[in-house]
Amino acid sequence: MPPPPRRTGAAPLCSAAVLLCSALLAACQPPPDGTDSAAPSGAPASPSAAQSGASSARDGVPEVAFTLADERITESSGLAASPRHKGVHWTVNDSDDGPHVYAVDSSDGRTVARITMRGIAPRDVETVSVGPGGRIWVGDVGDNLGGIWNEVYLYSFEEPARLADRTVDVVRYRVRYAGGPRDAEAVMVHPVTGRVYIADKVRSGGALHAGPRELSPSGVNTFTEVADGLGWITDGAFSPDGSRLVLRGYFSADVFRWEDGRPEHLARTTVPFQRQGESVSFTADGRALLYGSEGVRSQVWRVDLAGDRLPDSARPR
Repeated sequence: MPPPPRRTGAAPLCSAAVLLCSALLAACQPPPDGTDSAAPSGAPASPSAAQSGASSARDGVPEVAFTLADERITESSGLAASPRHKGVHWTVNDSDDGPHVYAVDSSDGRTVARITMRGIAPRDVETVSVGPGGRIWVGDVGDNLGGIWNEVYLYSFEEPARLADRTVDVVRYRVRYAGGPRDAEAVMVHPVTGRVYIADKVRSGGALHAGPRELSPSGVNTFTEVADGLGWITDGAFSPDGSRLVLRGYFSADVFRWEDGRPEHLARTTVPFQRQGESVSFTADGRALLYGSEGVRSQVWRVDLAGDRLPDSARPR
């Protein structure tokens, strides 16, 4: 992630303006083939409306779902719906908050638990995901210097049955990329297979990398590229049934059908205007997307999905 703008001095304001303009230009730029398709460059072509039977259905209008009430959550980066606790979503602070993960009640935005990961000194935490068996995955995968770290890290722990502040033991995984170091902000764990994927963050079009089918806590886990040209990605998430993948940037988001371990582009979907949008998650029922942003008391927005953007398990029979 780019460093958040500070509140003093003119230069940081200029930097923020440059970031805003760059992101707007990236979101509005037509695809390189000259068509009106919203598919990211290099992504598999989306099916036509006639083929899908539902591509023209409109997603809902963005509305505020809840506000993060905990003022310790200053840079929410990553969002994941709990499969165990109804209405609870997990989030992390970007970068400098230490080894903490927050459970937030979406009914009122209160923090109902702060989990401390024992023995972990994070370098640049960027995202959180939930995998099979209710395990929470935290991605310490950021590299603001553009790819100088030879290794990044994933941390995993079992979601507590009872939500309260506590310290937990975690499993730490070492990660390298087959193509060399890179910056990333999105870690997605497939809810059926448990395979872990990382989307790197490249302004000209990021790539999706797959980890080994089973990660090793003792050795190095090499992630290999499985798709490219996916946009400037700040977060991503699988649907609860694993049939859809969403990848978001600051001003755009794309929904993909997930088949045979690869994404097939379906459509660009609605994204609310946010200060610095760095999180996205499906709701627990898969019928909507939730979008979060950095900032104290930041709002989480909901967009209801329609047509083929709906996961298979949520579509009308």
